[in-house]
Amino acid sequence: MTIDPIKFEVIRNALTQAAEEMAITLRRSAYSTNVKTRQDFSCAFFDKNLRSVSQAFTQPVHLGSFVRHVPVAVKRYGAENLGPGDMILSNDPYGGGVHLNDISLIGPVHWQGQLVGYTACLAHHVDVGGGAPASVGAFREVFQEGIIIPPIKFVDHGKLDDDLFRLVLSQIRSKRETAGDFRAQIASNRTGAIRINEIIDKYGLNDFDRYIDEIIEYTDRRTKVEVNKLPKGVFSAKGFVDNDGFTEEVVKLEISVTIDDNGVKFDTTGSDPQRRAPVNSTFAQTFSACAYALRALMDKDLPVNDGFYRYVHVNAPEGTVTNCVHPAPVVGGWETHVRLNDLIFEALAPALPDAVCAGTKSMQCHSGFGGHNHETGEYYCFLETLAGGYGARSRSDGPDAVQSHGQNTENAPVEETESNYPVRITRYELVPDSEGPGEFRGGLGLRRDYMFPEEATFTILADRDKAGPRGLFGGERGSKSVYALIKNNVEQHLSSKTTLQLKPGDVISYRTSGGGGYGQAFNRDPEAILNDVLQGKISTNRARKHYGVEINLSSQQVDMTITEDLRRGR
Repeated sequence: MTIDPIKFEVIRNALTQAAEEMAITLRRSAYSTNVKTRQDFSCAFFDKNLRSVSQAFTQPVHLGSFVRHVPVAVKRYGAENLGPGDMILSNDPYGGGVHLNDISLIGPVHWQGQLVGYTACLAHHVDVGGGAPASVGAFREVFQEGIIIPPIKFVDHGKLDDDLFRLVLSQIRSKRETAGDFRAQIASNRTGAIRINEIIDKYGLNDFDRYIDEIIEYTDRRTKVEVNKLPKGVFSAKGFVDNDGFTEEVVKLEISVTIDDNGVKFDTTGSDPQRRAPVNSTFAQTFSACAYALRALMDKDLPVNDGFYRYVHVNAPEGTVTNCVHPAPVVGGWETHVRLNDLIFEALAPALPDAVCAGTKSMQCHSGFGGHNHETGEYYCFLETLAGGYGARSRSDGPDAVQSHGQNTENAPVEETESNYPVRITRYELVPDSEGPGEFRGGLGLRRDYMFPEEATFTILADRDKAGPRGLFGGERGSKSVYALIKNNVEQHLSSKTTLQLKPGDVISYRTSGGGGYGQAFNRDPEAILNDVLQGKISTNRARKHYGVEINLSSQQVDMTITEDLRRGR
């Protein structure tokens, strides 16, 4: 078969653009801040054989899970039961899915009556019912976390099933926003189907099919080359999630990474048994963590499709926190997922010191709240995930207050949040002295304070309140996170996994962890430390104690005489 390289690139980019346009449609049509502003969603196109072909680059945490969920959902429902204009809905964590808030809508794409593939979009819905507003909290079973949706036909021949729609919405608190987000998902899939049909109209079905095959094989060949560049061997690391939400016992995680000519095998054997607590990761979440870590080590323009995923091999024993079985709660599975990211990079650090970063905030860090909005008369729900410090690298500092690893969500702007929900953001700032000291410092954590003029229910579902992110090669840990209730100007520290009832005037304060440092702190350039002090990122005391640098604030200069004495003493 002769492949025209120009046509190959045109079709490959057209397929990617179709997924990207799905993402644009979803974002611009959605109602909730979590989807329309924070972009907590993902879109993709699969071929008729349910192979991943193209993905919109929104949330990496979803992309790896997508390749598990979509094929399982379609096969369970039956491809033969789907016709033009149909779409199925699913969030079943034990059917290839993740936690219940992440709901996938999948639709077959037909061209002149022939099945040519599937469009799929996943959105994190701000509420799916369950025991607390925003459907995040410490629960004992998955049944307490919200509505569980097996693969069901949600759109029939292009028409939304009104009875089913009402049934789903009746389980959910934020009905108006959720209804809008569901309709946005429908619009997204329809947009993707239109664009796929336009590609086939232009190039014909035969070329469409054979170029998809070549796109996947091209990715396979390039991925194999990238794998062969990696150091061969077995690399391992151990870590933990700070607590499970019901006990103070840490949740132990273990990962080994085997790199050979067949690809990369990730093995989580040795991780703790699953808990009756919100820290369990489904297999799809664990697979997603491993796929993201491998992709991060490869050429930045490598396509992501079935040709890449076939090199990701994961062994996660059933019944553990990395591959839980029914009816384990899963709402906090992303906390475990992102901590695995950190452990994978820690395991590979000795072999790839220039390719990995020190520890990051490595938690999703959910903030969820809701209640009755007296102004609108509606029950409202709000959810966001807060940023933190990124780990330092071999040649640069870690960025301040960003999402880490597979998270790519934007922040929820203060103005939009206050305009749409009965809450006031009274502080939104960097946390000074939260960085992990090093030759290259970790990023600073973030402080965000919520003040409630009305009664509300608030859930913290996060981590990092026992130990901050680890440093690398002599770098120090970043600060640990702090979660607090401020009532009548009295501050009370809270667990990283808790739900509480708030009275008018109460404040919830998040101070997220800073990133770990890279290299010895006494090797840091004194001028870089001066710059951090002048910007208010670190204090003069911290500069002296951790970096051996004396800053004269009156002259805004480094006192090199005292600095040399401090560093010589070290």
